[in-house]
Amino acid sequence: MPDNKQTESNRFYSRIREAKPIISDGAMGTLLHQRGVSFDDCFDHLNLSDPALVAEIHREYIEAGAEIIYTNTFAANRYKLARHGHEDLVGKINQAGVDLARRVVSASFKEVFIAGDVGPLGVRLEPFGRVTLAEARKAFSEQIQALVNAGIDLLVIETMTDLYEIREAILAAKEIMPELPVIASMTFTRDDRTLLGDSPAKVALQIRAAGAEIIGANCSGGPNQLLRILKQMRQAVPESFFAIKPNAGWPEQVGGRIMYAAAPEYFEEYARSFWQAGVNIIGGCCGTTPAHISAIHRAYQRSLPTIQIDEISTALDEIAENGIKESPTNLSKKLSDGEFVVAVEMDPPRGLSLHKIIAGASLLVDSGADVINVADSPMARMRMSPWAVAHLVHTRVDVEVVLQVVDVKPGKPVFNKKYTGREAALRRIAVSCRQSVDGRDPVCCAPGTCASAGRGGFPPCGG
Repeated sequence: MPDNKQTESNRFYSRIREAKPIISDGAMGTLLHQRGVSFDDCFDHLNLSDPALVAEIHREYIEAGAEIIYTNTFAANRYKLARHGHEDLVGKINQAGVDLARRVVSASFKEVFIAGDVGPLGVRLEPFGRVTLAEARKAFSEQIQALVNAGIDLLVIETMTDLYEIREAILAAKEIMPELPVIASMTFTRDDRTLLGDSPAKVALQIRAAGAEIIGANCSGGPNQLLRILKQMRQAVPESFFAIKPNAGWPEQVGGRIMYAAAPEYFEEYARSFWQAGVNIIGGCCGTTPAHISAIHRAYQRSLPTIQIDEISTALDEIAENGIKESPTNLSKKLSDGEFVVAVEMDPPRGLSLHKIIAGASLLVDSGADVINVADSPMARMRMSPWAVAHLVHTRVDVEVVLQVVDVKPGKPVFNKKYTGREAALRRIAVSCRQSVDGRDPVCCAPGTCASAGRGGFPPCGG
C-alpha cells in the first residue's frame, strides 16, 4: 500500500476508535430523483454527464456534518451498467465518482473520508441463477480496482441480500488491497431477516469471517428496526466495529409520490440510542436527506451517553418461547371447530397486472371460499412473486391466504418441506423474493412490491 493510503487508513482507524460515532452521508438516489433524474436513468453515469449535480449533493452532506461521503458508484458494476449500454465505462464512471468526491472534500477544507460505494451486481448467483461465484468476484474486482486506483479511503459494500455475494465482494477487495478498510453491509426484511432468511447474528459472524473490518446494516426499515439489528449483531461479535444507515422508514406511495415517514427529528431522537448501543458509523439510506444528517450531527454535539450492550430478548425469541398472542382468525376458528374449509389455489400472474387475480379472488370469496392458496412459481415459470400476490390479495380482498413452500438451499433444492409459524413465513419470503420478474434486484424495502427493483413505483435500493 502506498504511504499516503496507509496514512489515510491509520487516520480512519484512529477516528473510528474514538467514543463519538462517525457520521456518514445519506441517500444519493433520493436527492437525484427529487432533482429531476428518472429512476430509469443511470444514476452512476451522472458522474460523467452531470457531475455538478452529484457534487452539489456531496457538498450538502458535508455541510450537514457528514465525515464520510459515499461515491456515486452504487450500481457502477458491469452487469448493472450493461442495462444502459455502459458496460465498457466501468473504469471511467468509478474514477469520475471518486474524483468528484475528492474535489468537493478539498473545497470544504474539512477532514472527510471518501468511501468507494459498491452495491449488488443485480444478477442471481448460483445456485439460484447462472452467474458463478468466480464470475461475481471478477465483476466486483473490476469495480473495486477502479475505485482503489482512483484513491478511495475505504470501501463500502452495501445493500446486500445474499451472504454468498457479499463474501465474494469482500474477498475481491482483500485480494486487491488487504489493508483497505471495508464496511460490509446487509439489508433486512421486516422480520429482521435477510431475504434468504439469515439472522443478524449469522450475518455478523459470516461478514467478520470473510475479512471485513466493519459490519453493517443499511436500507431495510427505519431507525427502530436497525437499532434492534445492531444490538443482535453486536452481541454476536462484540469486538467488531459497526456501521448503520437506516431508511427514513418504509416507503409509501401518496398521491403518486414516494414518501418516507421518518422525519429528521425522529432520526435525532434515535441517534443517541444508536450511540448508546455501540454504533461506530451512522448515516442514512433511502429517503434520508441532508436534514436527517444534520439532525444526527446536532444529537452528537451533546454529552456522551453510557455505552452498553443490553441483554435483549428479541421479538423472534419471544415468539418462539411464548407464541404469537393474537385473536383467532376466521380460518383458525373453523379448523378448531371442525368445520369444513374451502381452499382454492390461484397462480401468480406472469406480468405485473393484478386486476384479474384480485377480481377472481373476490368472486371466489363471494362464492364461499375461506382461504386462497397462492402457488409458488407453478410449472417453474417465471411469474410475479407469490409473496407479493398473497399480500395484495389479503389486503385488498380481506381473505386469508396460504403460500405454498419450496425450501431452496445452496446446491440442494428440497420440495414440500414443512415449516410452521414465523420460520415458514421467512422461508416463503426468502424463496419468492429471489424469483424476480426479469432478473433484476428484488426490492428489499417495500413489502408487496418485491417483483423487481424500480417496479411498482418504488426506487431501487441503495439510496
